[in-house]
Formats: sequence, C-alpha cells, structure tokens
Amino acid sequence: MDFLKKLGVNKENFGASLGPGDWSTTKDAGKIDSYNPSTDELIGSVYQCNKDDYNRIVKKSIEAYDHWRTVPAPERGQLVRQLGDALRDNKDALGSLVALEMGKIKQEGDGEVQEMIDIADFAVGQSRMLYGKTMHSERQDHRMYEQWHPIGITGVISAFNFPVAVWSWNAFIAAICGNTTIWKPSSSTPLCAVAVQNICNEVVAANDVPNIFSLAIGSGSTIGEAMINDHNVPLISFTGSTKMGRHVSKVVSERFGKTILELGGNNCIIVDETADMEMVVPAVVFGAVGTAGQRCTSTRRVIVHKDRYDELKDRLVSAYKQVNIGDPLDQNTLMGPLVNNSAVEDYSKAIEKAVSSGGDVLYGGSTIDGKGNYVTPTIIKAENEWAIVQEETFAPILYLISYDNLDQAIEMHNNVPQGLSSSMFTLNIRHAEQFLSSVGSDCGIANINIGTSGAEIGGAFGGEKETGGGRESGSDSWKQYMRRQTNTINWSKELPLAQGIEFNID
Repeated sequence: MDFLKKLGVNKENFGASLGPGDWSTTKDAGKIDSYNPSTDELIGSVYQCNKDDYNRIVKKSIEAYDHWRTVPAPERGQLVRQLGDALRDNKDALGSLVALEMGKIKQEGDGEVQEMIDIADFAVGQSRMLYGKTMHSERQDHRMYEQWHPIGITGVISAFNFPVAVWSWNAFIAAICGNTTIWKPSSSTPLCAVAVQNICNEVVAANDVPNIFSLAIGSGSTIGEAMINDHNVPLISFTGSTKMGRHVSKVVSERFGKTILELGGNNCIIVDETADMEMVVPAVVFGAVGTAGQRCTSTRRVIVHKDRYDELKDRLVSAYKQVNIGDPLDQNTLMGPLVNNSAVEDYSKAIEKAVSSGGDVLYGGSTIDGKGNYVTPTIIKAENEWAIVQEETFAPILYLISYDNLDQAIEMHNNVPQGLSSSMFTLNIRHAEQFLSSVGSDCGIANINIGTSGAEIGGAFGGEKETGGGRESGSDSWKQYMRRQTNTINWSKELPLAQGIEFNID
C-alpha cells in the first residue's frame, strides 16, 4: 500500500529507535506480527527490542535531555511546530495506517492525526507561557517567585485504541517543557508507532537536535517493567486497564516517581424529560458505536427519564439499524472491527452476563461470521447495579436504564468505580447546573448537550476514582511535566529570618 511506503513502514521493522537513522538491529527478543483486524491478514512485523536496547535508549535520552533542557522554551516550541507541519503532510497516510492496523474507521483515523496536529499547535503557544508566580515576601528587601524546570525523561506507555494521539498529548507538551520522551506503544499497533517515529526522526535530523523522541517496542513484561522501575524516568504516563494501572502506580510510587494514569471509563449520558432527541440520538450512537466502543470515553450507559424511555429506545434501535459495518478504509463505513479475537470474546461474554442478570437485548448481540473481528453494536435493557454494568467492556455494548427523578439518576450515574467522562442532555438550566455542581457528576469530564467522547485538546483530559488521576493535553497539564521551584532573593544588607525568628550569634 502506498501509504505504508510513504511512512517508511516495511514488512519487517525494528522496534528500538536510538536517534535519526539509528535503529537497533536486535532480533533475539522475538517479533510482533501486526494483523489487519478487518481481515486477519498480516500487515507487517516488528522485531522487539531487548533490555540492552532499552538501556541504550535511556542513555541516549539522558544525553539528549542534558542538551535539550538548555534550549530556550520558545525555540523548543518551533521544533514541535515543524512536527505539526510534518503531520499535516502525512495526515492522510497516517490516518489510513491507524484505520488499517487498529480498525477504527478512516474518518476517525484522520481525526486522531488531527488531534496530534492540534496538540502541536497548542504546545507551540504553551512554549511561551510556562509561567511562574511572584509572591510578596514578609521580609524587608526580599523578592520571592516560583519557576518551573524540566524533570527529565517522560515515559509514555500507550494503548491500542489511540495508537498515535495519546503519545503526542504527552510527548509534545513534554518537549516544550524541556524533557525527552521514551515511548512504549501497544503491541497491537506497533506499525503506527514506527511510522510516527520515522516522522520524528526526519524533523529532529533536519534541526540537528539529539533524539528527544525515542521508541522502545517490546513486551510489557520486559520493556514496560524496565521503564516503570527505572529511576531515570521520573514520570510515567500510562494508558490502559485499571488492573495494570494499579501495578504501575504501586511500582512508580515506591521509587517516588510521578504518574499520569488514564485507566478505565464507564461513561454515562443522563437524558432528562426535556432533552432534545434530535441531539441525543446521534450523540449516543457516536459515543457508543464509534471506534466500535473501544474508546476510554465510549458511552457505556444511558440513564433516561421513564417518560422518554420508550421514545429513546425506539429511536436508538432505528439508528443502530443504519450503522454500516465493514472495512474501516471504506468512506461509507461507520463501524469497523474490534481489535482482535480476544476483544470479540469479551464482547460475547459481557452480553451473556447481562442476559443472565435479567437483561433484555433490544438490538444486536451477535458476532458477524467471516474474516475479521466484526460484531453487531448492541443495546441492552439493564439495571445499573448489575456486576457487568459496573465493569468496562471495550466493545459496542450500550446499557439502557430508566430513572424516576434527577437525584436518583445522578446517584446511579456516580455509582460505578470509574470516573472519566459524563454527559447530560437537558433544556432545564437547573438540571444542567446540578449535574455540573459538586453534588452532580463525579467524573473528570462533564458535558451538557454533547456526548461523552470527542474531547478537545484544549481541556485537561483525565478522570477520577478507578480512572486513575492526573491530566493530559490542555489547560495547565504542562505542570505535570515539570518541577516547581520557589526562589527567594535577599537584596538587603541584613539577614532577617522568616516568622520574625531571632537567632543571635557573634
């Protein structure tokens, strides 16, 4: 395929980039075969790096950091600007590769690359706004202020569902802060990572900059464990399951490292009695069916007022019948496959559990025969307290739940272990304000009259409870990639102590 050639992706690739033109040739750690989830056909392979490769990458990254942190932040931003331009030039090709390897539709693949471009633009502006504060000292002729310094290497461990965008959320902000980045991508989407690294290498080489962006493709048990245990990596940004997030948090905190954890979501939309169904239906369908339900922000539950339940149920079923399932590279497709057969098995098991709990399958509920990992998007009448409803299933399964009053709806909404994204559709300003208040949604993201997915990069992204904590992307998330330092300058001829303490010596 032409777009693979454009991105420098071959049938066989190496998984350790130590700088422009410097890829490790290690083959003893085995290789990852990447399959098209639509057809189960082999796309290409990547030789995994071993522990020695990882140690070399870290050494090179430390050397790069020693230089990069001395470069003025606005100048660092200009390199990120060039990366954004390179992504613009490769948007169609990289978006196609995301669709081919991960299985999301082409429009969403292109949209993911657009997120990278957007965060590059954001980072360029942020590079001139790494502000500290000036404080008044209580001591005469003293000045106090705070400033922010880079922290070193940022370790990024990303998931398959956003194989390129989440890396950029971290790497571009880390770069303008003066840090370097080592990326361990998902083993399900290694070719996307190789393509992005090739783009980085070209921009870095053109600017005669050391390898501030490094790639380490390998198993979680080898490369992942090495990274989270490494004192040379003060910050780990991890995207994945809550179970693995607990492990990462424990290991990193034991060495007093910092983490940004983007874990599970069980995202809900409340639909009240005043909601505009012309807006509700497309928001729910996109949120639940988009990316085949494999977003951390996918809509898992809809809690709808009892007086609107039947109307919404009928309209959703009608809309689901119109979802065109097929090749994600076909522009007419609205839903592609699940990422692999294990995801298909999880989908089937979740439906079985919901039915055994008393659930009524209103639409879908079956796999699609033939090549690939296709399933039908599914709607199930359910109760919020069921064990399977409390879990996150990475598949297009939507639980439809009714409520009597808003207090009950909010209680059900919050009564799950996760706390990532949330939404309410209402034309009642009191309901909207209650949902956004301290007694409303307990999630890191709360929306009114838009869905749970499709977050913009300008806002800080992340959640609460078992979603992990920490924030990526916009707002003041840049502060997590830096260390804060308070400075006091005494420009007097005396040495007064704080709090009026006197310590007299001759």
